[in-house]
Amino acid sequence: MYSIALAEDEESLRLILKTYLKNKGWQITEFANGTEAMAFTGEAFHLWILDIMLPGIDGYTLIDAIKSKTPSVPVIFISARDRDTDRIAGLEMGSDDYLAKPFLPRELVLRVEKILCRVYGPKKAEVMKINGYLVDTESRNVTYEGRVVDLSSREFDLLCLFLNNVGRVFTRQKILDDLWGNDYFGSDRVVDDLIRRLRRKMKHIAIETVYASGYRLHKNRLDRL
Repeated sequence: MYSIALAEDEESLRLILKTYLKNKGWQITEFANGTEAMAFTGEAFHLWILDIMLPGIDGYTLIDAIKSKTPSVPVIFISARDRDTDRIAGLEMGSDDYLAKPFLPRELVLRVEKILCRVYGPKKAEVMKINGYLVDTESRNVTYEGRVVDLSSREFDLLCLFLNNVGRVFTRQKILDDLWGNDYFGSDRVVDDLIRRLRRKMKHIAIETVYASGYRLHKNRLDRL
């Protein structure tokens, strides 16, 4: 699963872009300003999406920090500034692409896909097998004994979170952060409901409740095909 950092101060746009990017199965870490993003410039993201005119610390300063710590990580600039000089400046500073606002979210997704493929190679389909279930992470399909298990997008995301971290305990808050993002302000009991639905639909895997801690996928036999 690719990990993408998204730094955009316009909340409505940030939430829309995050939704489109997450729907591709990518893990998104979002930042509302440059100061927040700067603290994570050394993290192992696969790609950064940076608004140039961020409050606190601008995108030009951020790309300098990113390239000094992780020079091979691609960066896409997004900006309301559409002058040729801005595009050239962004490219000269090491950005891999420049997208002027307004743009369609789907266009950004396509550009991200193209860069990820170029930098990391064609995406390889991964199929995991656990207790009779076949989980295809590319098509986002789950089958059991030839029958399709109908999971919602959020249920599939939770399943993948557990499959990639077998035996690890996740608190409700951590699940909320990973699946809903840190902008979610509802009750954490929504996690309990999601767990309950996944357990009902996938009865042959053991999702354990760890008292006063959270949830984990029991160490079932897991094979990556």
